[in-house]
Amino acid sequence: MYQPYPSAGQAPEPVRSGPPPSVVMAVRLMYTGAVVSALSLIIGLATIGSVRASLHKASPKLTPAQLHSLQAVFVIGSAVFQVILVALWVWMALTNKAGKSWARIVATVLFALNTLILLVDVSRAGGSAAALVSILTWLIGLGAIIYLWRKDSSAYFAPQAGR
Repeated sequence: MYQPYPSAGQAPEPVRSGPPPSVVMAVRLMYTGAVVSALSLIIGLATIGSVRASLHKASPKLTPAQLHSLQAVFVIGSAVFQVILVALWVWMALTNKAGKSWARIVATVLFALNTLILLVDVSRAGGSAAALVSILTWLIGLGAIIYLWRKDSSAYFAPQAGR
């Protein structure tokens, strides 16, 4: 039986198994966060008409042209923000699944920012549907962060030789 000589000075690359169950669960939660954000975007776009009425109620002195411009800025800004949120959820899911050690830290920072946004939303909106969606998104993020920082996850994210 033929067996080649090992190459001089090169150690074989370590074989990395798949992510542990805690990372898999965190990634699933991140995909769930992306779906919730996408649904929020769709619902927001479906209720564009109510935005105009809300803006008019908040500022009755606006002219129709000003009201239309403000509505356009609000809708476009909200849509862009939601698309960015969906992209961030998916990006974090992919990079954490790949075991990138920096991705877990970035996900934690994004969760901290989401916490601040939640506090603003809840204080401003009270019990509105937007506040409930923010709370749901926050809870999904909390679950993902808890799973990402478990002991078996930490071993998965630890630097390995040859990586």
